[in-house]
Amino acid sequence: MALEPTLFCRMCAAALTESFCDLGMSPLSNSYRSARQLLEMEPFYPLHAYFCTRCFLVQLPEHASAQSIFSEYAYFSSYSEGWLAHARDYARAMTKGLALGAQSRVVEIGSNDGYLLQYFQETGIPVLGIEPARNVAQVATGRGIPTRNIFFGEETARLLAAEGLKADLLVGNNVLAHVPDINGFIAGLKLLLAGDGVITLEFPHLLRLVEGIQFDTIYHEHFSYLSLVTVETALAAKELVVFDVEELPTHGGSLRVHACHRDSAKAQASARVGKVKAREIAAGLCDADAMRGFAARVAEAKRALLDFLISARRSGKSVAGYGAAAKGNTLLNYCGVRTDFLDYVVDRSPHKQGLFLPGTHIPIHAPEMLRRTRPDYVLILPWNLKEEIVTQMREVLDWGGKFVVPIPRAEVLA
Repeated sequence: MALEPTLFCRMCAAALTESFCDLGMSPLSNSYRSARQLLEMEPFYPLHAYFCTRCFLVQLPEHASAQSIFSEYAYFSSYSEGWLAHARDYARAMTKGLALGAQSRVVEIGSNDGYLLQYFQETGIPVLGIEPARNVAQVATGRGIPTRNIFFGEETARLLAAEGLKADLLVGNNVLAHVPDINGFIAGLKLLLAGDGVITLEFPHLLRLVEGIQFDTIYHEHFSYLSLVTVETALAAKELVVFDVEELPTHGGSLRVHACHRDSAKAQASARVGKVKAREIAAGLCDADAMRGFAARVAEAKRALLDFLISARRSGKSVAGYGAAAKGNTLLNYCGVRTDFLDYVVDRSPHKQGLFLPGTHIPIHAPEMLRRTRPDYVLILPWNLKEEIVTQMREVLDWGGKFVVPIPRAEVLA
């Protein structure tokens, strides 16, 4: 007798039965460990992504709640110079394109430490950040960025709108993927958006994940893996219209979707919307057989990384990591890489230095450790920032060291 399904799509409620990628058991990717915690039990959860055969949303079941993951958070956006430049360029473009000024309001959901809103605020535009992580929100507030420490959803939006805080520009950068209740989140966006306002949502593009075998971007903090097709469907269900889309290089390839109310004068889709959707469909993002084939490519990428590390270690080479990134924690745990392969990792964030990576317990040091120990290879875990990292650490090449990226397959950079 067939078993009743126990998992259901968070967007359309269809039964989830199709596996996209099973990465085994893994800890929460941002749950860095202190030395004392190394002696304690560490929780691991299934890291198994499924796809819906009705709406084709790729998703993880909610094994750990958003509250447990995001109430305290280790990621601070301002420590990436490249990301700050990206935010500054966006703020300038949107300020000019929407003619934003002192009578406007910009609201960002998942505003982190104020990395983006600072660029609007410095030109006199009123801003408001919504940030669920208490420690991160405190940093933003300390920098003078008005920030509400609260989780965003339909009820939060209703309360803010009642205060008269509707947004002329409503921003969600890398937040939609972190939301277990997509429909409630989008309902909140609709409530908080001013009548002729604009929403922009940035998220890693599922098309790039599939094409680039970017399986390490799958971790528990990311509940969903998004295409334009699925996001447009979710927005349309709440009477919001996608009128433009931009393809961005960030996070290994992202989309920035522009949306508005259905009755807005802006609600006419640009040619770019149709072109991106056509490419997604041609790549098989709405085809069950094509989606099932991703797992085999992931397994081969794992074997390639292990082949490199085994060969390097057997030949007496030292290997260190750069960047205590969440994606790196997925990669290392799935591949079983611990201090037998990777001596340590370095990270610029003082909030991570002195701690240990979750699961693998690899120690995290300041970048100065690379200069002291001069490893033969530096494995760049946030490979999407490889140009920025190589530029910052060019002295690695001076002592004969080499940089390595693990995705889509292990490669020593020339």
